[in-house]
Amino acid sequence: MKLAPHLHRLGNDVVACYLIDTDEGITLIDAGLPGHWNDLQDELRSLGKSAADIRGLVLTHGDSDHIGFAERLRREYGVPVYVHTADADRARTGEKPKTSMGPMRIGPMLGFLSYSLRKNGLRTTYVREVTEVHDGDVLDLPGRPVIVPMPGHSPGSVAVHVPLADAVFVGDALTTRHVLTGRTGPGPAPFTDDPEASRASLEQLARLRASWVLPGHGAPSHAARAQVAAAVRQAGA
Repeated sequence: MKLAPHLHRLGNDVVACYLIDTDEGITLIDAGLPGHWNDLQDELRSLGKSAADIRGLVLTHGDSDHIGFAERLRREYGVPVYVHTADADRARTGEKPKTSMGPMRIGPMLGFLSYSLRKNGLRTTYVREVTEVHDGDVLDLPGRPVIVPMPGHSPGSVAVHVPLADAVFVGDALTTRHVLTGRTGPGPAPFTDDPEASRASLEQLARLRASWVLPGHGAPSHAARAQVAAAVRQAGA
């Protein structure tokens, strides 16, 4: 789905990932679930392009619902997969601490599980080779994505700022739809390793210039970044 010039979303409000289309080629932000591969192919065809036009995939963190088709893209097309060094092992192995589920409602939780099953979410393929990135890196990819550290959800959680698309991609640093309760609006994500660190990371978001705030779960937001950050803090209080 096209959101704006250069900016496309794959998936939906349950699980989403993103495509940046430029004259230099395509940059992907996150890889959703394995079944989003078909969504990717459909979107590429609508643009008159193919996976051969993808120059890189940037992960906001290494969780399974963000690395879905990453290894397939790397293996079949040689597309490099970028992830923060602190989440590199997570993306390669899936190893992570156990965290509390927190609040949940049966309907939304079953909806999330059902969607995950339809998108082959139980068949995680971890990424065998990654390119590690660091705080503040500007990647030599279409759109010149900037790595903004936002640790908390995971040690290597980042936002990806793409000025060309007037957008910041936040992964699970925040959500606008809680996958376990169905609550909409900016809020903290479930399964966060360090909630206190995650709240502190929101200061980074408020400093960025971008009209779009794009989460891995929930609707895109056009609210001011400072307002989004304040709403997440309030929701988590």
